[in-house]
Amino acid sequence: LFAHCQIPCGIYSDAMQIVQIKEDLRTIDKSITMIKKLSENSDPQALNQTNRWINTKDQHAQKIQDVISQYFLTQRVKQNSKNYENELITLHQLLVSVMKCKQSVDKENVKNSVKLIDNFSELYFDKHGLDHLNKLQTKS
Repeated sequence: LFAHCQIPCGIYSDAMQIVQIKEDLRTIDKSITMIKKLSENSDPQALNQTNRWINTKDQHAQKIQDVISQYFLTQRVKQNSKNYENELITLHQLLVSVMKCKQSVDKENVKNSVKLIDNFSELYFDKHGLDHLNKLQTKS
């Protein structure tokens, strides 16, 4: 089990961070669906709900950006990693893709973000770590 945080307390798990990012992406996807559905109505209640879904979408995108920046880029990705450059490139692409989730309601950005987090997982984890991640994902 990989664990690390800034103080270091040992309560965070790399695999759980990936699981949380994927959950945030599912929330963004659901938010986009609801924004599009509610946008068909212009009554005040629909507008209120649309605004709430937009805020939810943006908050979950920000959570992903925070985890990538403050956890993976700052603490976990190491220069001596054999995949260092590809990990950095993939995480940067993920940051941009998630930013596009904030800026639009195009589900292609969510799909691209899911692919990128999967690509990062393949680069970042060894076989044991991937097995652990897969077990966690099947539970959620």
